[in-house]
Amino acid sequence: MKSIGLWKQRGWFATVIGLSALMVAPAWANAANNDVTDTKARGLEIATEAEQRDSGFGDYRVELKMTLRNKHKQETNRRMRNTTKEQANDGDKTLIVFDNPRDVKGTAFLSHTHKVGSDDQWLFLPALKRVKRISSSNKSGPFMGSEFAFEDISSQEIEKYTYNYVRDEIFDGRDCYVVERFPTNPKSGYHRQVVWYDKAEFRISKVDFYDRKNELLKTLIYNNYNQYLGKYWRANLMDMVNHQTGKSTSLVFSGYQFAIGTTDMDFTSNRLKRAR
Repeated sequence: MKSIGLWKQRGWFATVIGLSALMVAPAWANAANNDVTDTKARGLEIATEAEQRDSGFGDYRVELKMTLRNKHKQETNRRMRNTTKEQANDGDKTLIVFDNPRDVKGTAFLSHTHKVGSDDQWLFLPALKRVKRISSSNKSGPFMGSEFAFEDISSQEIEKYTYNYVRDEIFDGRDCYVVERFPTNPKSGYHRQVVWYDKAEFRISKVDFYDRKNELLKTLIYNNYNQYLGKYWRANLMDMVNHQTGKSTSLVFSGYQFAIGTTDMDFTSNRLKRAR
């Protein structure tokens, strides 16, 4: 964050939120049963604290296993690599390259997240030998057949939402803040999202996604967090379940490497054809 995004939750790849437990939490976070009249301001404060705790990581690379499951629980597995670079005054840049199976090998996806306005996204399809720009109207569509949308992949910048504190709640044994966030982009596929932030580290534990009719569409669960560089939290497992179709997608992260020395030239659309 400065993150989703994707937390700032940095979109679905970083899923990080939090520096270390030694950081000082805002005054309202330590006040038990605080009388909060402005739930919008409190929601924004919680999201901002989460974002600030993930600032300064620079860049990283990680390997992923993606498992797609249909409603009959039949599975398809994919392997890919993600490289992300933090930007000082804008959203993150992310490059994803698929390594297998053969039918997706060499497929590459590039995202330039922006704090304000539509993100820039491109997809290289080896079979067509061309780079396709993803239009803003298509970003609510599924990413490579998964239950993650293109808009889920971008870092989830603070400015992309308005916020509303809902309640405190225990989730999976952790005391959490529950916050609604409403996309500012009118072309988003979501009416709103409900996010569970754990109070100890401001990491995201769960997100409920509601479609444009405000009906529950998907739930994303984060598990198995590890801390890197003594500061940055990353979930090693993400499970996205589509309640309307019965399909699901799991992401397993491994081999995080930080401070790998990327430059902005590594994240250009011309780079996609050469990404291997």
